[in-house]
Amino acid sequence: MPWFLISIAIQLAAVVHIIKTGRNTFWIYIVIFAPVVGTMAYAIVELLPELTQSRTGRSAKTKFVNIINPQKNLRAAEERYAVTNTVKNAMLLAEQYLHHDRVADAKALYQRCLTGIYADDPHLLLGLATAHYALAEYAEALRCLDQLKARNPQSTSEDGHLLYANCLQGLGKTTEAIHEYEALARYYPGPEPACRLALLLKLTGQREKANAIFADIVNRARRSGRHYRSLHQEWITVAKQELQ
Repeated sequence: MPWFLISIAIQLAAVVHIIKTGRNTFWIYIVIFAPVVGTMAYAIVELLPELTQSRTGRSAKTKFVNIINPQKNLRAAEERYAVTNTVKNAMLLAEQYLHHDRVADAKALYQRCLTGIYADDPHLLLGLATAHYALAEYAEALRCLDQLKARNPQSTSEDGHLLYANCLQGLGKTTEAIHEYEALARYYPGPEPACRLALLLKLTGQREKANAIFADIVNRARRSGRHYRSLHQEWITVAKQELQ
């Protein structure tokens, strides 16, 4: 498809989005009379802040940047860490390693930082637990999460809670995992824990209860906006397939 047709399609999509979401109609004139710059400005000013308010939105933003320039953030993090070897820069680099599937490197970096006054740092412990989980080292991940909770009782993390449940499932502790997923489903912003819960219930023979959860996921997605469905497409698709 010629570039100008793609440009027009993007421009029209932006105008439709402005109208449907009730944005200031001034944006329509900007997008029409300055298609490229105007559309980029609209995305940055109006859409990006909305996306980055949620954990899943931040994840989507990271994925988008990685698609456009896969190595940009990784190289920047490596340069910062090489210039200034601080724990903060190490954490940023370890996060990039995780994003780029360099899990062993991330694990080593987190372990290197967990010393002295940072031995019980909740962000480092969560990062190390994430790396352990990605390497299927579920028991080690649970130990990190237990340490995090014991040494930082005031620290709460929906991601940590989900990771804990995932590790229990990975270790075959189905009853405990179901209990954690049930708790998560009551407050987690996305459908992942509910979907995981339904899948486990199905495995334990509770098909009717599982189907009710799958149906609730699909119905909520139908009632929600396109943005929600886009962010959680993976788990919405799983729920739909399970209901077929």
